[in-house]
Amino acid sequence: MGNIRIPLEPDKYYHIYNHAVGRDNLFKCDDNYLFFLKRYRQHILPIADTFAYCLMPNHFHLLVRINPWGLTNPKSNPRGLLNPEGLDSVKVEHFLSHTFGSLFNSYTKAFNKQQNRKGKLFLENFERKLINEESYLRNIIQYIHFNPVYHGFVNDLRDWKYSSFQCFLTTQATDVKRDEVIEWFDGKENFLAFHHQEVDEKLILAMEYI
Repeated sequence: MGNIRIPLEPDKYYHIYNHAVGRDNLFKCDDNYLFFLKRYRQHILPIADTFAYCLMPNHFHLLVRINPWGLTNPKSNPRGLLNPEGLDSVKVEHFLSHTFGSLFNSYTKAFNKQQNRKGKLFLENFERKLINEESYLRNIIQYIHFNPVYHGFVNDLRDWKYSSFQCFLTTQATDVKRDEVIEWFDGKENFLAFHHQEVDEKLILAMEYI
């Protein structure tokens, strides 16, 4: 992991990921995965658009774009920041980091109660990588979806229930920005074909992914 902490800013894309402390797992049963997604909708969807995600037993990956509307919307930010034309970068970073922290804390409290455990569950500082090239967006999405295969949990990425890849196989309503993602790949057929390619491990190592 890198040591430079990149600030979160409006209208920019980020690969966000975090890991359980030590050898703990974040998710131990189906209900844990579902509860995390429920809390994610509550805390993160108001302030960020989601393009891909994958929940693994001891870590997770997200591809999001920070939504400026969420920074000024009283429902997601009752204290208010500044107007969209004059957002203060320090306030924005603090608010967004606090919002992600609220997600982790909320989930941790429920998980600890269920598992009769105490203490921290997530690493304190979640990782974020700024994605500023469309080619990287495609590679990040493929990498996120392939995580369960890469780590040996399944042989076919379609068999992992807790990733956004599932929503691209149906036309059911989803919180994921499916249409935008498909446009990046110039159509669903190309999206699926790209996911049949081998993951670029050199790219993974170069960007220091979990």
